[in-house]
Amino acid sequence: MPIAVHTLGLSVFALGTSEFMLSGLLPDIADDMDVSIPTAGLLISAFAIGMVIGAPLLAVATLKLPRRTTLVALISVFGLGQVAGALAPTYGILFASRVVSALACAGFWAVGAGVAVAMVPVTARARAMSVMIGGLSLANVLGVPAGAFLGEHLGWRSAFWAVAAASAVALAGVLALIPRIPLPAEKPRVRRELSLYADRQVWLAVALTALAGGGIFCTFSYLAPLLTDVSGLDSGWVPTVLALFGIGALAGTTTGGRLADAHPFGVLLGGIGASTVLLATLALTASHPTVVVPLALLLGFSAFITAPALSARMFNLVAAAPTLAGATSTAAFNLGNTSGPWLGGRVIDANLGYAATAWAGAAMTAVAVALAALSLHHHRRTTSEIVTGSHLSGRTLPTHRSTL
Repeated sequence: MPIAVHTLGLSVFALGTSEFMLSGLLPDIADDMDVSIPTAGLLISAFAIGMVIGAPLLAVATLKLPRRTTLVALISVFGLGQVAGALAPTYGILFASRVVSALACAGFWAVGAGVAVAMVPVTARARAMSVMIGGLSLANVLGVPAGAFLGEHLGWRSAFWAVAAASAVALAGVLALIPRIPLPAEKPRVRRELSLYADRQVWLAVALTALAGGGIFCTFSYLAPLLTDVSGLDSGWVPTVLALFGIGALAGTTTGGRLADAHPFGVLLGGIGASTVLLATLALTASHPTVVVPLALLLGFSAFITAPALSARMFNLVAAAPTLAGATSTAAFNLGNTSGPWLGGRVIDANLGYAATAWAGAAMTAVAVALAALSLHHHRRTTSEIVTGSHLSGRTLPTHRSTL
């Protein structure tokens, strides 16, 4: 795996820390900005929505620009957004800084994913994506707890300064280690790249990605109150359980990256199916802490083992439009990060209890399992048609490893 891909993964560590660290900083931000905690929580929603909108928008806007230059510009804007957040005198300015940071983050994800897969063979795409997604997992294991620690001891603004410093390190890495990737001989055409959205398989992959991730975050977003109010654990256990989820996520990403290139649908069906079973088990045993704590580790693993396969699936579907493929995959993941917590919130507002968020999450992942099976059916049918057509035309097809 080229060192440049690992550089992108470390850059994603800074991006992911900024995206998720506010969950541990909301009370301090609300108090400092003189707003309610739900209002402060809109800062998280704004970032997620900015990611959904920004990924395809910036992918199209930067389509004809050099990839390395685009990455440098986007990580620079992201870092400046963190500085603006650290210095923000009002809630409005802080909100605006989150939107700008989200747009830059989305663009970096989209372009960076395209650069990562461009630097490796087709058979190593999932491994390349696992390195980038590993940066996100590492952010959950180290970055988010570190941000909470800094916020508790040095104030919430110190966490923003720390991410700004990490962004500066990422910028140096991009400048030093990302090679200049020449633009294709044929200039990219926006209309041709946008044609990927005419393929129903792409929309199927988007729905699959959003539901698989949304089901997990429907529960994970409210895991802290579930642990304290339902499981009866002391609040001091919350960081430990969240860290266990992050460790499972990191292990799942690594494992998924090694398996998904050869067996993408096997990883998808197995991983999402396991998440469905684990979420249902969590709903049934939420009052038993001895069960809930190890379930967090297993959920992190089952959730993230599928991430490389989901990303690689999108690139394999639309190989002729790699930038928009990365943008669409990024938007789909964040659509899940937005819709899952929203559904969980509606369940809680209906007075069904925190444990019911696990039932709602299991329902989402169960639908994702059905979509994965449907996607496999379409894949087999398409492959069969290609094989039949090649046989009739007398062509010889290359031998591929199993896709299940």
